[in-house]
Amino acid sequence: MAKNIKEEVIDLGNGVELIMVLIPAGKFLMGSPDDEANREDDEMQHKVTISKPFYMGKFEVTQEQWELLMGNNPSPSEFKGKKVPVTDITWDECQNFIKNLNKKTKKKFRLPTEAEWEYCCRAGTTTAYYFGDLINPSNANYSDPEKDEDSEPLPVGRNNKPNAFGLCDMHGNVLEWCNDWWDWYENYSDDDFIDPQGPSEGDYRIFRGGSCFENPSELRSAYRGSGVPSDRHGALGFRLTMTITIK
Repeated sequence: MAKNIKEEVIDLGNGVELIMVLIPAGKFLMGSPDDEANREDDEMQHKVTISKPFYMGKFEVTQEQWELLMGNNPSPSEFKGKKVPVTDITWDECQNFIKNLNKKTKKKFRLPTEAEWEYCCRAGTTTAYYFGDLINPSNANYSDPEKDEDSEPLPVGRNNKPNAFGLCDMHGNVLEWCNDWWDWYENYSDDDFIDPQGPSEGDYRIFRGGSCFENPSELRSAYRGSGVPSDRHGALGFRLTMTITIK
């Protein structure tokens, strides 16, 4: 677990910044224990080693970041906001954004693998959420039937304390595309994995984290969702990973 959080702030121009957090290498149990409430069958626990440190976005990619690189804003009109996560983007459009970002910054951005995402979310914890086994509107943005107002994506970091790695909004707000195809370890296995990457092809891409339109069980660290790469809707966004370049 990280003791000293190191951030790299990348100036994208026009006053827009991208904050990346250094994530240490390590090992963790991916998936959920048999006794976790609302556990799904495809969450079999297995050991995963993340062998190299890397950077993860402190926040989900925002609308102002997307507009700067892509020249448009696909998010629904009712959810517009510079610091609100960009949504209504397909997996393929994420790749176009990353291509533009890499060209502009000369760095190596990409989507996280599913294993990297869960490792970052847990940040050394083994509970259903990185803040424990219970959830409430003060620590995540999700669909709460007791709230008077309708759910909507909130500006990044607004109602969520960072986890031990220094990352915000890993539970709720918007779903986050990952790089992996679902088809690889659809139901996992009890093998040990080192830097699992997934196959080169498939039908569905993974997304993680749950959203403001979903119930608490779908915000758990181990919960897995998937969609075809062309899917787009008002709760589907992404978070960046950056590979460390060794000079």
